[in-house]
Amino acid sequence: MKQLPIRLRLTLWYFAVFSCAGIVLCVVSWFLLQQSLKTVALYEMGERIDDVHNILNAQPQNITLDSLREQFSGYNARDDGKWLQILDQNGNWLFRSERIKSIQPTLPLPQTIRDRDTITKFAYATRHHPERSGIALIRTITVHGRLYSVQTGLSQSTSAALLETFARDLVLLTPGLLFLAAILGYWMSRKALSPIAELALRARQISDKSLNLRLPVSDTNDEVSHLSETLNQMLARIDSGVRSIREFTANAAHELRTPLALIRTEVEVILSFPRSKDEYRESYANVQQETIRMTRLIDDLLMLARTDAGVETLHLEAINVTQFVHQIGRKWGALMQQSLLEFDIEVLCTTAYIAGDLISLQRLMHILLENACRCTPAGGSIKLRAFVENENIVLEVSDTGIGIAAEHLPRIFERFYRVDQARSRQLGGSGLGLALAKLIAAHHRATLTVASDVGAGTRFRLTIEQQKNVDAYLQENCSVLSEKAYTAF
Repeated sequence: MKQLPIRLRLTLWYFAVFSCAGIVLCVVSWFLLQQSLKTVALYEMGERIDDVHNILNAQPQNITLDSLREQFSGYNARDDGKWLQILDQNGNWLFRSERIKSIQPTLPLPQTIRDRDTITKFAYATRHHPERSGIALIRTITVHGRLYSVQTGLSQSTSAALLETFARDLVLLTPGLLFLAAILGYWMSRKALSPIAELALRARQISDKSLNLRLPVSDTNDEVSHLSETLNQMLARIDSGVRSIREFTANAAHELRTPLALIRTEVEVILSFPRSKDEYRESYANVQQETIRMTRLIDDLLMLARTDAGVETLHLEAINVTQFVHQIGRKWGALMQQSLLEFDIEVLCTTAYIAGDLISLQRLMHILLENACRCTPAGGSIKLRAFVENENIVLEVSDTGIGIAAEHLPRIFERFYRVDQARSRQLGGSGLGLALAKLIAAHHRATLTVASDVGAGTRFRLTIEQQKNVDAYLQENCSVLSEKAYTAF
């Protein structure tokens, strides 16, 4: 079933809530009016009894029964006397109005003063109204040591007519008020949703060509302004991501174009005219070198793409730090000699273990050592160290190379970022190595930091948690303990 629009849902909810509140208010008002009319009637009858008490109290103590009756003889001529009768403690009637005498011919003899009045309802008939109702109040009073039972009553025809008129007016007014509530609810929903409609209109104007646009943020500090701020933050992230993708694509295309252009040039030279065997060998060597460079670049791009897509997985295993460092040292020892560089290995943690992906960590160390070798002139030195610091394993690669200026250090791990564009391309760098190293370190919950001084050298540090119980760690992280050999990569 298709869901109704928010504006219509808000209108219906507002109408339903207002209708329920209106109906409850009408019912409560009717009952409150009924209770108020009853309270007024009881108060009026209480005042009548107080008048009788005052009349009796004004008479002398030795007054005769006939004299008392004579005092109340004119009471029947008044409208108030139509609903009154008085009985003394000896059963003598001092006064009885005809209406109430026919309705209640007897009264209980006043024996003692009661704490509470007796309230009764009665029915009576008139010439024009065969069915009428009233309310009576019976109270025992004492005057000059004698007890009297006084009963007074009131017709409820006026109250009933008032309640009937009030109920009829409510029935007539309620539909109109509910209809007005529906109209107001629709208007209020439009008013409340108008800022969101404006945001939607502005959002439709934003495309991949205008990601620099932002939605308006009001000063109301409400949900709409919070939504605008959240959407603007999202647009900023999208804009940054799109720019990153565009830069990444442009840089990748440029980096791939360079070796392809060199390969094409070499092939065209080979095919242009006959050459000697040594010349052919040199051309083929150049083509192979560019092919290796392009293959490495493609591998780096593929790993970055897999990492960004979240499909790059690690196979953790127990790695002995000493064996790991010495295997890398044996691999790079010969390369350092060919580059006329001094290479030292220092391991200060002989029995330390870490949990990691062997291939990934080898690649990380390969990147750091390759950068050190590339940036260190002949005659310099490179040191590979492993030691324990604050219960963590630190793998450190330091060199005495050209160093990195301070303004470049914050961006050294960005993709395709080069400190010296011409020198990096000349030495075969693509600007992706340190970005990959940073990702590998992050996947191992490790930190990769750099410190450098221009002309004095650079030091990279990989700080990774030392594992006291590697098997338990691997089982907890759902990793597979593999039996990979420590072979050269």
